[in-house]
Amino acid sequence: MKLNQAVSRRLSELLDERNMTQYQLYMKSGVPKSTIGNIINCSYDSVKLRIIHEMCQGLGIGIDAFFASPLFREDNLEP
Repeated sequence: MKLNQAVSRRLSELLDERNMTQYQLYMKSGVPKSTIGNIINCSYDSVKLRIIHEMCQGLGIGIDAFFASPLFREDNLEP
């Protein structure tokens, strides 16, 4: 899978785990709702680390916890 797809899936997982909507994440993180939607819909080829960090703050996790998923194992990602 592509990296942007892994980011999308991970964000969706985290939102589901917390019963949180994209709007609630926007309110807690300050990341525009349209940006969150574009990430989930894989509209971007890449996502800035700063944006992921801001979303993590809204989710109440560290950036290390975001990437601590099998989705980001090297053998799961396309080069």
